[in-house]
Amino acid sequence: MTTATRVQQSSKFKIPNLSWPWRITLGYLTLMLFLPTAALFLKAATVTPAKFWEIATSPVALATYDVTFVTAIIAALINGLFGTLIAWVLVRYDFPLKRIIDAAIDLPFALPTSVAGLTLATVYSENGWIGSILAPLGIKVAFTRLGVAVAMIFISLPFVVRTLQPVLQEMEKDVEEAAWSLGASRWQTFWRVLLPPLVPALLTGVALGFSRAVGEYGSVVIVAANIPFKDLIASVLIFQRLEQYDYAGATVIGTVLLGISLMVLVGINLLQAWRRRYED
Repeated sequence: MTTATRVQQSSKFKIPNLSWPWRITLGYLTLMLFLPTAALFLKAATVTPAKFWEIATSPVALATYDVTFVTAIIAALINGLFGTLIAWVLVRYDFPLKRIIDAAIDLPFALPTSVAGLTLATVYSENGWIGSILAPLGIKVAFTRLGVAVAMIFISLPFVVRTLQPVLQEMEKDVEEAAWSLGASRWQTFWRVLLPPLVPALLTGVALGFSRAVGEYGSVVIVAANIPFKDLIASVLIFQRLEQYDYAGATVIGTVLLGISLMVLVGINLLQAWRRRYED
């Protein structure tokens, strides 16, 4: 083997000279994201496959997956609808106290989740401002699965609104006026002209809201009764297992929670990529 050939082969495996921003980025992501995730998977790997499957598919675990993911998806879709409407109003209309309302959208970001749960439990209890109105109708919110949905909607709403606002602000009203001049109705203008550019941002906001709802703990643990097979979510079940020193059970359920969340997020990202390719 000639010297030139050896140099060419060694150059193939040469570590690239990364700039300092790249090094800092990789180091930070490794410490804050990759290592904790790897530690979770390695801890789960200490359990035998049979035991892992037994814990992951136990009746109480399956019930918590249903409450967590189905409710989070419903909350994300509701926020996708009403978050789009709120973002539209904040961008396209001027009205009194607009800045205060706009700032209030970020309240779930700043408010401690335990405070949010206490507030929601108080307002939606049978003696609360809203709960007392719904109680005569046979609708109970606090300490039910409906209360879990309300908490998830509350804490994930800002993601949709803040994701859509910049896109709406960049849209030119001339495009709408051109569609109207060509005879398009307001509904046709929204569906065919305004909605397509909003879809990628809307999917991003819904995905972020879904992820936030799946991982919520502080507000849900207060506003829900936390009863298995009723309104117990996976995050609370993990905490209960830790309180019982069942570290293997908590790790397995956490791994399943992480795996399902990653699959949903990857699916949404693939849908976004397909949408962009379709638009191009």
